[in-house]
Amino acid sequence: MTVREVSANEATELLDGDTILIDVRQENEWNAGHAPMATLIPLAELADHLDELPRDRLIICACRSGGRSLRAASFLQEQGFDTVNLTGGMMAWFSEDLPFESDDGEPTIE
Repeated sequence: MTVREVSANEATELLDGDTILIDVRQENEWNAGHAPMATLIPLAELADHLDELPRDRLIICACRSGGRSLRAASFLQEQGFDTVNLTGGMMAWFSEDLPFESDDGEPTIE
């Protein structure tokens, strides 16, 4: 089963509907900068939160550069969720100057 990839701009268009965005990075990465409409569920904890996720809405998975979120999206797809991966992750999100929140107003993505 192949996971569909979406660009940062495509993701923002999808988020205008009922789509949700899950950030699977660690809390310290999240605190450095994240999309304001995202929900943090670190990849290692994803299996523990399946009952909290809607099965009737598209889920976009995001991480720093797209690798962890691809694993998350694949896992969710295997569990019966409708999911896509954010290509390039939050690095792509920030490079497109899309909305973000962080402690100091500036994303720190290394």
